[in-house]
Amino acid sequence: MEKIFHTKNLKETQNLSEKAIEIAKKQSRKNAAVLGLVGDLGGGKTSFTQGLAKNLGIKKEILSPTFILMQSYPLSGKKFPWKDFYHLDAYRVKSSKEILRLGFEEIIKDSQNIVVVEWADIIKDIMPKNTLWIEFEWLDENERKITLN
Repeated sequence: MEKIFHTKNLKETQNLSEKAIEIAKKQSRKNAAVLGLVGDLGGGKTSFTQGLAKNLGIKKEILSPTFILMQSYPLSGKKFPWKDFYHLDAYRVKSSKEILRLGFEEIIKDSQNIVVVEWADIIKDIMPKNTLWIEFEWLDENERKITLN
């Protein structure tokens, strides 16, 4: 069920994360909800993730964990079925083994986690089958095409 959206500014890109949350809530409760973000630099992956974190109630500033690879944030309240939000960035990863060493397999098996992986295409071989793939295409200075699949 591919869905295509066009966003014209940062706020629209961040607000689109609400749709992804709705889809993720409907995913199997057996494992973590996993969102795989792909697209060029400047496509909107980090902006989207910042909006997602905000919509999950996270107050901290979300920066892409390019050099540390992974950040986790506790979620509070009963609004969502998850207890923890994991944000991974595979941009500098040379092998999926680097992500596996961080406990990735255990993280994605836990149904109380929601996981966002930027540059997920780099580690596609270890992404779960139920991943919600989100592709970001930079159309021009202000417009992005975002496909949820």
